Amino acid sequence: MPDEPGAGLQEIPQGTPVASESGQANAATSGQAAVWNRAARKRLIIWFVVGFLVPAPFVFALDAWMRPDSSVISVQSALPVKAIAAFFVALATWVVARLEKRPLGDYGIPVREAFGKRFWEGFLWGFAMLSAILLILRLSGHFRIDTVALTGAAILWPALGWALVFLAVAGNEEFAFRGYLLFFMAKRLRFWRAAVFLSVVFAGAHVANHGENALGILQVFVIALLWCLTIRRTGNIWFALGFHAAWDWAETFFYGTANSGLVGEGRLLNTSAQGPGWLTGGSAGPEGSVVALAVVGICALLIHFRFPKVVYPDRPI
Repeated sequence: MPDEPGAGLQEIPQGTPVASESGQANAATSGQAAVWNRAARKRLIIWFVVGFLVPAPFVFALDAWMRPDSSVISVQSALPVKAIAAFFVALATWVVARLEKRPLGDYGIPVREAFGKRFWEGFLWGFAMLSAILLILRLSGHFRIDTVALTGAAILWPALGWALVFLAVAGNEEFAFRGYLLFFMAKRLRFWRAAVFLSVVFAGAHVANHGENALGILQVFVIALLWCLTIRRTGNIWFALGFHAAWDWAETFFYGTANSGLVGEGRLLNTSAQGPGWLTGGSAGPEGSVVALAVVGICALLIHFRFPKVVYPDRPI
């Protein structure tokens, strides 16, 4: 009878394991985490395929066709390649954001703040830091401005063209190394472990550049960490993106030096360096100088005081 004492209950044989409520909850949580991790890995693969594998054959073929000399770049050869690369990594980030139902701001890319005050402040910092390196080398007698290559109206189009090139370069590299991927890895490793790992990868991506050297690669790693610091303190990539674009623009166009081993056509100034490579940067350009390492270190300290509060979470949710 259903209303008899013990009706509806089954006797459990002695020795049979019994799952507690907490154990069931933990098992459910673990199962959900496993499903989430699989889904997250699938989204990471989608991001990588859309952002890199899809455009890779076209980008490499176009670059080889438009730039037969691997040590020289021009606006005409660089802009189409860099713009395509930047478009696809931005597209991949947008696709993943839609899949995760997140705003791009969660990845440190708030669209409303694009090219706002943080970007322009970063641009000024980037130009100032590169100028400080060259000023120190100039005062020590290891760098000089030889001639002015462009004057008057002839300055406008190269200046604008190189600005677009390095905006695309900075957009591509910041979105690739310090946007969604930094968010993804910080969730698992915490922010600074992820930042160090991605900065190593970022430096490694520059090894193949013609004329790059060991100090130049070390400086690429260090400045990548600096840009991660700006993201940690401002909460988004826009300061870093502006800094990155201005640093490259100042090297290649304004001062006419080598940039990660590459020399640009159509520069404002003709300049030269004299002295040992470890001091001048050699074929890598001023960013391969020990002076650059010192200036970037000072810059990190200034960033610490300029933005004293941590904004980007240590482990994003």
